Amino acid sequence: MSDLKKYIRSVPDFPKPGICFYDITTLLRNPAGFRLALDEMEEYISSKKPDAIVAIESRGFIFGAALADRLNLGMVTIRKPGKLPSATISQEYSLEYGTDSIEIHTDALKTGDKVVVVDDLIATGGTLKATCNLVEKLGTEIVGVSVVIDLNFLPWREKLSDYDVNCLISYSYSSE
Repeated sequence: MSDLKKYIRSVPDFPKPGICFYDITTLLRNPAGFRLALDEMEEYISSKKPDAIVAIESRGFIFGAALADRLNLGMVTIRKPGKLPSATISQEYSLEYGTDSIEIHTDALKTGDKVVVVDDLIATGGTLKATCNLVEKLGTEIVGVSVVIDLNFLPWREKLSDYDVNCLISYSYSSE
């Protein structure tokens, strides 16, 4: 595990009592911390030899764009419904109370492309699993998933057991 925790601010009782929010804005504003996160993600991603990076709205875009630039790869965006201007396909997924969905352009990837999915944090794994399902509908292969923060007290592992998931730092309890 990385030494990145010192750059992450913990905000207790946000967005509601009993929840501890792990804030990456303190990581992003620190050049050494942000560089360290990118270095560690780049090492993992480059070992997978992807054709593209798929980044999830919105904080995943920050890491995905920087990594795509470093690795000379294209970046594909996963967006909330209605945000992409051309033909899309969508994937619905469950939330604690209800559902949500995400979209990708139908021409964003080619059949046979190898991709790494990038985001800032993994909690229940719902958004990441939906992203993987959506990307696979386009005939691509997911060779890895890379996130900065893993909330390992939440049940994401079963949902993502088919994928190689790389997490830079883990938190064991919501009050940590």
